[in-house]
Amino acid sequence: MPTHPPAADIARQLADDVEAFCRRYLSNGHRSGRFWCVGDAFNTAGGSLYVRLTGPTSGKGRRGKWQDAATGEHGDLLDLIRLQCGAGLREALAEARAFLSLPLPPDAERSRPLPEARDTTESARRMLRYGRPVVGTPAALYLRSRGLEHAIGLPSLRFHPRCLYRASRKHPGPDTYHPALLATVTDLAGAVTAVGRTWLAADGRGKADLPKPRRVLGTLIGHGVRFPGTATDLMVAGEGVETVLSLHRLMPGVPHVAALSAGHLGALILPPGLRHLYIARDADEAGERGAAILRRRAEAEGILVTDLDPREDDFNTDLRHLGPRDLALHLAPQLDPNDAAAHLRFEAAAA
Repeated sequence: MPTHPPAADIARQLADDVEAFCRRYLSNGHRSGRFWCVGDAFNTAGGSLYVRLTGPTSGKGRRGKWQDAATGEHGDLLDLIRLQCGAGLREALAEARAFLSLPLPPDAERSRPLPEARDTTESARRMLRYGRPVVGTPAALYLRSRGLEHAIGLPSLRFHPRCLYRASRKHPGPDTYHPALLATVTDLAGAVTAVGRTWLAADGRGKADLPKPRRVLGTLIGHGVRFPGTATDLMVAGEGVETVLSLHRLMPGVPHVAALSAGHLGALILPPGLRHLYIARDADEAGERGAAILRRRAEAEGILVTDLDPREDDFNTDLRHLGPRDLALHLAPQLDPNDAAAHLRFEAAAA
């Protein structure tokens, strides 16, 4: 009797043609560089689940590995079949063997070769080294237009005068260059892992007219853009840089971190010694889902969690529409009274 290859060997065979697998089982996703991006393991449209299309056959960074930033789930392609089909190992192996025996359909042929695997973290660090301080640049005008002039001198923000914007398969077109606001993504130890890019209009009065004017280069999962504070046991976490900076303006003594998306908010790695976490939610389904995942993870570690809810869609909209003093008044009842007394700056907000 022939013996069946073990599960690890089946997973490796699936990874050998990972893009064909993704086109079959994750057809609502799309290729983005060396990753396939989709909403979740159940083929929902979105972008929080990443499958590696390139890399070695084993070890760190191997192709076929996936992670869902919104849930923290991860695994190989056989694990993904088990999740998607709701099956046990035996049934998942049968489905995988059936897939492996099928020839690649014509419409799944690669339209262009996959890019070579490269160290995107080092690329992010090089980009930040090329950046310059924000003062006196279109990025400073952009921040002022968002009510965030206090952030112009923060070291985690940089300006790139001519940042490459690459067209994608989803949004084809020529590659172009635009000024960009750079946001430094770091781990808990302060090491740079990625850079967030916001492409700007030439005069800084808004974002560039691009299909997706915000992108991240490097390793984002678990990390974030950090804005300093003197408090050691409190932290505010939110999605976007502008949302988080709006609260940082009112509570500069509290450390703040921007995860750069709702999915990555749920995957944020929390620092040791944290006593109270404030989650600045965006008022949409994705924001509520990311905040709920982070809440569950934080509470499981014994951390007190409080949600901060904007009056409109996010806190930067509130800052621009209400002004700093009225935003502080909106925020005060949501804070612990001791934290509000120690850290909420009405006087600075009114000024």
